[in-house]
Amino acid sequence: MLILALESSCDETAAAVVRDGREILSNVVASQIDTHARFGGVVPEIASRQHLEAFSWVIDEALEKAGTTLEAIEGVAVTRGPGLIGALLVGLSTAKALAFARNLPLAGVHHIEGHILAIQLEKPVAYPYLALAVSGGHTHLYRVDGIGAYTTLGRTLDDAAGEAFDKVAKLLGLGYPGGARIDKLAAIGNPKAIAFPRPLLHRDNVDFSFSGLKTAVLNHVRALPDLPQGDDLADLCASFQAAVVETLCRKTLRAAKAEKLERIVVAGGVACNRGLRTSMTAMAAKEKLQVSFPSPALCGDNAAMLAVAADARLRAGENEPLDLNAVASWPLDRVSAVSPVVVGG
Repeated sequence: MLILALESSCDETAAAVVRDGREILSNVVASQIDTHARFGGVVPEIASRQHLEAFSWVIDEALEKAGTTLEAIEGVAVTRGPGLIGALLVGLSTAKALAFARNLPLAGVHHIEGHILAIQLEKPVAYPYLALAVSGGHTHLYRVDGIGAYTTLGRTLDDAAGEAFDKVAKLLGLGYPGGARIDKLAAIGNPKAIAFPRPLLHRDNVDFSFSGLKTAVLNHVRALPDLPQGDDLADLCASFQAAVVETLCRKTLRAAKAEKLERIVVAGGVACNRGLRTSMTAMAAKEKLQVSFPSPALCGDNAAMLAVAADARLRAGENEPLDLNAVASWPLDRVSAVSPVVVGG
């Protein structure tokens, strides 16, 4: 099955062509970072308008790179939610128009479902596994028993990890988006220079909280005569990142042990963070666990990741109605399972 997938949950307009839910033939992403950078974050109305402008050429480029045409496409997948409602509606309306015009089946996919299944596009990871979805909008731990079979184990109680990275970067004058800039500076700084808190590690659960850590950074900066520069800035970034990474690793390990899971998948935009990759890999080796990360291109928002779940659902005969609506908030546990549940990579 040849699927055309569309993604527009936030500020990336993306289209991909994927064969059989496993082979990526193209994966095109049009970023809006330069547009939103001057505002210090994503402006929803601007994001929606740019999706409208970009989807036509992004789809054309995805088809061209895949060496195929719209006539050869056998199904359409699209992000239904969660995300910015206006941005989602642009992608969903485009997908429904294509499905109607070509008489193709349509699959509406959960954005985070796409992230935690993206690893299957690069290597088979057998179910069940533990998934840490860590991005600008989510920091959740899920038990993944198959496509559509997800159990939420822990979640952030306030800021997501990626949101904390961006807000701290803005505070330090590093611009938007700031996660990559903090990661780069952290690599040359001393992670023990400042003793920032490790939120919620004292509690016997696997929930997260990063607002207190963000406040601790703010209070530290306010006590300084000027914004840190040079080595001081690198040390602050390294210390902040170390606090986030240790919290993510220890909570993930706690969940893996509680669920008796030997396989871990780390997905989402923050999964690109080199500090997190290094620490999570070292922890897994020490605990004799298997940890997998999608490649950076599949960690950020993209359309190819939607095809894993979409392919399984379309093969099972599912077909979304053309009155399908976007949903800004959508718990992953309420996504319907494919029948029968897929239990292998």
